[in-house]
Amino acid sequence: MVKPAVSRDAFRGLFALFAAKAHHDHKHDGEQHLLKLFASTKDIPDFLLELWSDRAQLLGSETVGDILRPRTRQIADGSAHFDHASDFLHALLRDMDRKTH
Repeated sequence: MVKPAVSRDAFRGLFALFAAKAHHDHKHDGEQHLLKLFASTKDIPDFLLELWSDRAQLLGSETVGDILRPRTRQIADGSAHFDHASDFLHALLRDMDRKTH
């Protein structure tokens, strides 16, 4: 098995960071949903983490942040719902593909 370019724990950290922000903003439902996604990251396929790493490197951290922030804000606000972290990652990858074309 090939080790993904970004560690699973590093990707999990994204959900933890945004869950902490939701907690600070008193968005308890959003916080709980982000924590649920945090827990489901253990089942993200390695190939998705590799795609994330490749695209993130191609686009750069500022562009990736511009894509990531609105998606996580939508989760925290309750206007977007993802059942699993891999669903969220698929949506991010689609957004990233649009930026590269």
